[in-house]
Amino acid sequence: MKFLSHFGKYILMLKGMFSKPENAKLYWKEFMHQCSEIGVGSLGIVSIISVFMGAVSAVQTSYQLVSPLISKSTIAQIVRDTVILEFAPTLVCIVLAGVIGSKIASELGNMRVSEQIDALEIMGINTKTYLVMPKIAASLVTIPMLVVLAMGLGIYGGRLAGSSSGILSVEEYDRGLMQNFMPYNVSFALIKAYTFAFIISTISAYYGYYVTGGSLEIGRSSTRSVVVSCILILLSDYALAAILL
Repeated sequence: MKFLSHFGKYILMLKGMFSKPENAKLYWKEFMHQCSEIGVGSLGIVSIISVFMGAVSAVQTSYQLVSPLISKSTIAQIVRDTVILEFAPTLVCIVLAGVIGSKIASELGNMRVSEQIDALEIMGINTKTYLVMPKIAASLVTIPMLVVLAMGLGIYGGRLAGSSSGILSVEEYDRGLMQNFMPYNVSFALIKAYTFAFIISTISAYYGYYVTGGSLEIGRSSTRSVVVSCILILLSDYALAAILL
């Protein structure tokens, strides 16, 4: 029954977002602000994780491929497909669930506890549209961009690690990147990115918007939103792989 209650409130929150904006310019300004907070604010951590993710993937793949019958360019193919299909969308979004999700939940929770949301509703503003919708829309725009950036940096990290450690030359790595490439893998990764972005933004907004209590409950709600988001990301990752691959 508790699950059904949370699910019902979650659906009603999403339904309540779709209303005519009172001031379109103000909503657009808030949307651009959230794009800057979510996208630019997460750029550093995504870049660092992506480069080392590709580098570690290249080193560990070369450690396992010890047969002389296997071409070294195969390492680049494995790194490419691993980064595009799994590391970039899933691992980066799990990290973003902690970075972005906790921020959204704590921000909305603080506004709820300090009665700022109640004050906006008394003024006749639909707080679900004004506070929640820009965050979800900004996440759907910026998180897939961050995933695409993670793909490129992850592949470059593998190239850098392979050439600097003497595993394979730059020419062999680049040749392996072009072999047996399937463009559908990029489309599949973007589908996962949009799905995970929706999960991160909506779950975090729900737990922050409906928080009750004080500062201690804000911290608990933020932690709970990250845990639930990560679990749903892993479940949807398996479901999408089973359906689309």
